[in-house]
Amino acid sequence: MATAKKTLRVSQALGHAITDKRLQILRSLSKAGSISQAARDAGVSYKAAWQAIDTLSNLSGVALVEKVVGGAGGGGARLTQAGQQLLDAAQRLGTARKQLMVDMQQSQSHQAMPKASLALTFRTSMRNQFLAEVTQLRRVGGLAWVTVELPDSTQLIAKITRESAQLLDLQAGVEVMVWCKATAVSMSLEPPVAAPANLLSGKVKRKSRSEPAEISLQISPNLNLIGFAQHPGIKSGDTVYAFFEDSSLVLALV
Repeated sequence: MATAKKTLRVSQALGHAITDKRLQILRSLSKAGSISQAARDAGVSYKAAWQAIDTLSNLSGVALVEKVVGGAGGGGARLTQAGQQLLDAAQRLGTARKQLMVDMQQSQSHQAMPKASLALTFRTSMRNQFLAEVTQLRRVGGLAWVTVELPDSTQLIAKITRESAQLLDLQAGVEVMVWCKATAVSMSLEPPVAAPANLLSGKVKRKSRSEPAEISLQISPNLNLIGFAQHPGIKSGDTVYAFFEDSSLVLALV
């Protein structure tokens, strides 16, 4: 039975600007012919470099890197034709994105509009999506705890791997998208006994009739959170606590 030819899925792989660390690793690899050197050039670990390559290959649907056997150095790695095509597409996309940002900034009086508009290009099943800014990064072993601040000054904590923090080049001042599944957010009339990583409170705007009840909670005038509650007595206007773990948050660059 003939195997269908795999084609490069450019749009799935290129979800961010030309400054993407993953693409930087591919560029360095194309010049150095070594994943170790590409990792050093990008300022990430060898493990993070491989994570970047594997992620891009998964999104692209084809192999982007192949091993080179032999030679004075005992072998190395190089980009496949698809890998080079991806870099070429990234260059063109980066140029177009930069021009789009300039055009939007010139046409919009509100400086937040370009970032918010570009955030609309993400399509996920996550009901809770926020723009935020990294304020603190704490690394312990193979993990990293990232504190982010939302526009209304609400702070959240996300737990990610050290490699992910490296690949996103996270540091104070970096703007990110914060995602959280509604099913990961629990709500109740009383705060939980055990303190969670993230604990917020607000007023109930809407509540479904189903059990568990889906609740839309207004944290501030421009910040709403979707979650679920088992408590049957919750009603619109009540002050309710929302809590969720740091591992339930996903960070993405915009």
